[in-house]
Amino acid sequence: MTNNFERVLGKGGFGTVYHGYMEHTQVAIKMLSASSVQGFQQFHAEVNLLMRVHHKNLTGLVGYCKDETNVGLVYEYMANGNLLNHLSDSRSSILTWEDRLRIATDAAQGLEYLHCGCKPPIMHRDVKSTNILLNENFQAKISDFGLSRNFPTNDGTHASSLLAGTPGYLDPEFYLSNRLNEKSDVYSFGVVLLEIITSRPVLTRTHERIHISQWVGLMLANGDINSIVDPRLEGNFNTNSVWKALEIAMACVSINAIKRPSMSQVVVDLKECLATECAQTNRSHVTGFNNSNALMADNSVFRLTPSVR
Repeated sequence: MTNNFERVLGKGGFGTVYHGYMEHTQVAIKMLSASSVQGFQQFHAEVNLLMRVHHKNLTGLVGYCKDETNVGLVYEYMANGNLLNHLSDSRSSILTWEDRLRIATDAAQGLEYLHCGCKPPIMHRDVKSTNILLNENFQAKISDFGLSRNFPTNDGTHASSLLAGTPGYLDPEFYLSNRLNEKSDVYSFGVVLLEIITSRPVLTRTHERIHISQWVGLMLANGDINSIVDPRLEGNFNTNSVWKALEIAMACVSINAIKRPSMSQVVVDLKECLATECAQTNRSHVTGFNNSNALMADNSVFRLTPSVR
């Protein structure tokens, strides 16, 4: 399937992901590394979850391989890789603000399905920009469910003595209580949304290691939206939709989990942002079309005048 593991798509704690084919269909094949500490448990967790959950904004499991020497998961192929790569400075093509809002809304819908559409509800526990994959149409899908768990108690929380998640994305309440719940996923999503807005790293590479939410909070105090938004967008966005997106993100990363919105509310608010942005885009197109027609009419008059005379 992989032509002797010819093309590497990426690497993670589980192992290496390879490009492959099932007949004429492209697939991504995640092979378990022998050095993976908890890889086998995560392999089983991911298989068990993806066999029973299906949503347009979750990566689809095609099948799995388990023989004497190899353990692997076969997924649908996501042609445009992960979100983080498209936010980095190294990309020559820049995601528009509308593209970013669509991707954020897609990812939010995937998480909402896990929290509200599954019985019992499921916590992802490792939401981050590298775990949001983009297909050939830039539709976003949540991936990597090796750490996912059902809500096992009546209060919807999961006690864990093990660090679950990625530094910078991990709910700060976890360090105090060792408990994760659906609002922990909301916090992580808020961090991703701040990445989408700013294209900044989650933790600065300086000695202070400033978190993206702290930096945005300082910038918000100055009230200058242009100092927060990815400068490569060059102001090509509806200011109201950006302010709304920032409000959503900062609510999601509230230190107190009670103050964070549900993923259902996040989806509703992001769709409102997207509608605002699309309305402006459509108005711009109409204005441009009308201006173009007016210019053509003026030019037609100018060209006809000499012949009339």
